[in-house]
Amino acid sequence: MKRTILAASLAIMISTSAYAENIGVSMALFDDNFLTVLRNGIQKLADGKDGVDVQIEDAQNDVAKQLDQINNFIASGVDAIIVNPVDTSATQAMSDVAAAAGVPLVYVNRQPINMDSLPDNQAFVGSNEIESGTLQAFAVCQQLRAEGKSNGARAYLFIGELQNQSAIQRTKDVHDVIGMDMCKFITLIDEQTANYGRNEAQDLMTNWLSTGEKFDAIFANNDEMAIGAIQAMKAGGIDMTKVVVGGIDATQDALQAMKSGDLDLTVFQNAAGQGAGAFDAALKLAKGETVNQSIMIPFELVTAANIDSYLSKN
Repeated sequence: MKRTILAASLAIMISTSAYAENIGVSMALFDDNFLTVLRNGIQKLADGKDGVDVQIEDAQNDVAKQLDQINNFIASGVDAIIVNPVDTSATQAMSDVAAAAGVPLVYVNRQPINMDSLPDNQAFVGSNEIESGTLQAFAVCQQLRAEGKSNGARAYLFIGELQNQSAIQRTKDVHDVIGMDMCKFITLIDEQTANYGRNEAQDLMTNWLSTGEKFDAIFANNDEMAIGAIQAMKAGGIDMTKVVVGGIDATQDALQAMKSGDLDLTVFQNAAGQGAGAFDAALKLAKGETVNQSIMIPFELVTAANIDSYLSKN
């Protein structure tokens, strides 16, 4: 009887381990509000699924550290890897090492530069950045028109990390929109990077305020920079009802800034949706299943009219 029980227990252990999946996750930066929501979403999904373990590492915005993490994941025998790239122009090397080891890899949130040549067991889960900057820029344009400034408006543009596809595309979106007939009345006074950071944006806005230039709007590639700009403007005595400020991500801090009347609009980027999509794709690839190599989660414009629908999302 004891032998039978022992044999049955061993069979159960072998069966369980055979279906266990280990996923390594390398995040560009833990100290980022949006990426924190995405990371926590992946962890929550793993915690709620039997037989799945995730190991999440912070690359601390260091490309070399992130590549080391990927190599360490491979050496430890993970079944799949999820990467939120520090630098989207460095993803070819990451794809190469994963492909050489035969380990499936899923990029999340930031589109890899080698998107068109990803191996069959690699994919990208994110959102179409053409939507993000375009939704933001059109909404700012429309609000300026509604405020009677279609005869001429001046704006500043805060750019994210220059090495990331999202910042490049969101910036291009703004230029494309203000180049169209209905929004040509908007002139960019200046545009500089604040690296998606609140503090850097606050310092940059403070410098711009010191020039004494008159302005009507702020375009920011993300909410953190929009909030940093708002903090600087409020410290400088700027009347926030006179400036249209647009962000992207719809983080909780941004939504609170909208509720208080400081931030005019943002664009919802579904962190939970991206995390769930990446987690699901990684599991399927680890089991040898096929997935779409490009999985897009739509962006959505958030204004004062619909903000209540987004308060519990990101």
